Amino acid sequence: MTTRVLSSEEARASIARMHTIIADGLAGQLQALRAEGNTLSDPNVWDGLEATRFRSSTWPEMAQALARCVEAVEELRVQVAAINQNIMAAGGNG
Repeated sequence: MTTRVLSSEEARASIARMHTIIADGLAGQLQALRAEGNTLSDPNVWDGLEATRFRSSTWPEMAQALARCVEAVEELRVQVAAINQNIMAAGGNG
C-alpha cells in the first residue's frame, strides 16, 4: 500500500503564514497582554476593591492561561514545521 505524501505550494505558503502569525504577531501580542496585566497587578498603579479582586483572583488565572497559550502556539509552529520537513524529505514537494 502506497502512502501519499504531499506538501503543495499552497501548504508551504500556509505554513509560512502560520509561522509569521505565531512568531511575529500572536506570541508577541500574548506576551504583551501578560505584561499589561502584570502592570495592572501592581497596587501602586491600579488599586481599589475591584483592582484587588483582579490582582488576587482574575489575573493569576489569566496569566497562567496566557503563558500556556504562548507555549501551545509555539509548539504548534514547531510541529507544523517538522511535519512539513518530513513530508518534503519523503519527496512530497508536489
